[in-house]
Amino acid sequence: MNADTTQPGWLKTWLVAIRPFALPASTMPVIFGTTAAYVLGGATFQPLPALAALVAMMALHSGANVLSDVYDFRYGLDAQVTPVTGAVARGWLTPRQALAGAGVLLALGAALGALLAWRVGAALWLIGGAGLLIGVCYTTPPVALKYHALGDLAVFLDFGILGSLGAWTVQTGRPAWAPAIWAVPMALLVIGILHANNWRDIAGDGEKDVHTIARLLGDRGSLGYYGTLLFAPFLIVSALVVWGLMQPAAALGLPWTFAMILLALPAALRCWRKALRRAAPAQPMDFVTLDGATAQFNLQFGLLCTAALIAYGLLAHSILSH
Repeated sequence: MNADTTQPGWLKTWLVAIRPFALPASTMPVIFGTTAAYVLGGATFQPLPALAALVAMMALHSGANVLSDVYDFRYGLDAQVTPVTGAVARGWLTPRQALAGAGVLLALGAALGALLAWRVGAALWLIGGAGLLIGVCYTTPPVALKYHALGDLAVFLDFGILGSLGAWTVQTGRPAWAPAIWAVPMALLVIGILHANNWRDIAGDGEKDVHTIARLLGDRGSLGYYGTLLFAPFLIVSALVVWGLMQPAAALGLPWTFAMILLALPAALRCWRKALRRAAPAQPMDFVTLDGATAQFNLQFGLLCTAALIAYGLLAHSILSH
């Protein structure tokens, strides 16, 4: 047990358990899906449902993080904690306290989701129910997706596809394939965050018989996988933009303003250099904190995608008004 006898205040304790620094991974697809519904889906923007969807995602993600804190501790995976993780391993929260807090957060997220689903209809019940089930089963036995090499798939669905699709459905009242496809690049980057963490922890996970994609691939395979997760999003968005230019009426095409995602390429290259130099890093913590660097890149990429939607909407409005 890696307990820290210096008990902080209530706020810091729960912030460490909730891990708010990780929330952009789940909230960006919601923001993107909401914006896409308004700009490309013809929806009338509804601010209160949009806010409820965002808060619901934050609550569900936070609850899942607290559950992960508990079960990582029970699996003995918190032998080393960072300054912003490991509230249970430090002894700041007992597992029972953390489980109770996770229950409150998950109940809040589920309640907000139920209110939205009651208003929107059956499709949102299915989307939200699937997201909640995946979040709870991420580390909770006996399923424990994270420990059986299914964590990558779980975050791909919860923090990408379902987030964007759910937000779109909240605004438009109907699901569609397009927002799910458009969210794939961001979903791949969220896998990149998780993979960077699991890649670093291959040795420790092996000692505890925890299976991750990184452990299955090994170091060399993990490098190739990480590179694919970093750069495939640029290729996918570029293909969708070209499709949109060649087939303007195509439902899955993206507007040309998405060319601005290239502004995120330097951040991707910085992450890639850190990955290549993992055995002899330029800075001692470069590989250890690769997950954090990937998260920053993911946030930049998601903001640029949302900005591309807004820019296109403003340009289209300007053209129509003239």
